[in-house]
Amino acid sequence: METLAKTAWAVDPTHSEISFKVKHMMISTVRGSFKDFNATLESAEENLQDATFSFSADIVSISTNNEDRDNHLKSDDFFNAADYPKMTFESTSFNGDSITGNLTIRDVTKEVTLDADMSGVAVDPYGQTKVGFEISGEINRKDFGLTWSAVTEAGNVVVSDKVKLSADVQFAKQQ
Repeated sequence: METLAKTAWAVDPTHSEISFKVKHMMISTVRGSFKDFNATLESAEENLQDATFSFSADIVSISTNNEDRDNHLKSDDFFNAADYPKMTFESTSFNGDSITGNLTIRDVTKEVTLDADMSGVAVDPYGQTKVGFEISGEINRKDFGLTWSAVTEAGNVVVSDKVKLSADVQFAKQQ
């Protein structure tokens, strides 16, 4: 049986965003993103149904629009960016509606399944073929060693264990 050559796709960072949301004191939502990240996909099939995804984010690039909070997230209370500078994801399967793979944070690897919606394929004004994905899901941060917690005087948890992940990514077909 002949093996089809795989086509490589590289993320277009100017048209992509990796973000998260977490409840603060269970009354408001804090949003953040990673400014420095890389992602690739490979596929032998035109419809990308056999796609494999790879992703990494630099922890020091985390941004919640609050420097003190960002520094706390980079500390050993959360990500420990000094010892674990990257968060990574390697897919193990993609079925068109979801991506399953191994997410690694703080040297802890867990299998996660994320919803995936391929937004479409288009050719940009420069003749380059692009594909877009909207990927989302939820993890428990404590599963990955992000265990810092505090309770307010009123008994509210300061940071929820549940973190919603979102990746709106555009890939460019490599020649």
